[in-house]
Amino acid sequence: MMTATAVRSRTLSEAEVLAMSPDDYMNPAQLEFFRQRLLHLQKELRENSEETRSHLRETVATPDEADRATQEEEQVLEQRIRDRELKLLHKVEAALRRIEDGSYGYCEVSGEPIGVGRLIARPTATLSIEEQERHEREERLYR
Repeated sequence: MMTATAVRSRTLSEAEVLAMSPDDYMNPAQLEFFRQRLLHLQKELRENSEETRSHLRETVATPDEADRATQEEEQVLEQRIRDRELKLLHKVEAALRRIEDGSYGYCEVSGEPIGVGRLIARPTATLSIEEQERHEREERLYR
């Protein structure tokens, strides 16, 4: 297993993060790995948002009803995507704040580690798998 000190001078790869000992959970090198991943995602989301806004402003009115209907449908879809990405952007920014305050990687309900594998798959996760499953069961129950 790799130690945190062996890779501290550079950003880790995904494989290196996964290979680290559980004793190294959320050490400075792992936190930097997730910070870089979140910053990249944040940049991507902001660029997408700007492209969508620009595209929505470029829309040209057309006299043809079918073309106009298609155009409106595309705008609605783009707006939905933009809204979804904006929600994700807020989650990314919250995750970056958790890295700064030292709570990143730990379940906000139980305080247990979320797990490196889960965070690689979903870097904005705030719940352990167990708590997420419990939350989803309760959601289904009270819908």
